[in-house]
Order: sequence, then C-alpha cells, then structure tokens
Amino acid sequence: MEIKVLGPGCANCVKLEELAKTAIKELAMDAKIEKVSDIREIMKYTMSTPGLVVNGKLKHSGKPLPGIEKLKAMIEEEV
Repeated sequence: MEIKVLGPGCANCVKLEELAKTAIKELAMDAKIEKVSDIREIMKYTMSTPGLVVNGKLKHSGKPLPGIEKLKAMIEEEV
C-alpha cells in the first residue's frame, strides 16, 4: 500500500502525516508513507492541502482534518 501526504509543510500537513502513521500502526498494515511537498505534484491530485492519497486515489483534502477512526476507514477502503 502506498500513502501520500500532500502539503507544503504546514502544521496541519505535519499532523495529517502523524495521523496516517498512527493509523497504519493501529491497523497493523504494511504501507509506504511519502510526504509530497512539490506544488506541481500536489496539484495532480488537489488544490487544497493537506491531502491524503491512498494507492493513487485522493481520499481527503483541505480542512478540517479527519479523525483517526475516519482516517483508518479511508485507508481500509483501499485494501
């Protein structure tokens, strides 16, 4: 599984990355989490950050951030 966290490095982007790591750990899944800060790469998926891409599909963008349970559900949808 491949997860991308999209964002320039703002506090919400950092928080989403932390939540994604926690979700993967709690789900006991093997996933590669990549932080994407290049604006051109981000714009391939969304104009609003932070964004979460799971296996090439945009699952979340913008604020507010999803809670941990919602985030885990988004990830599990792509298993």
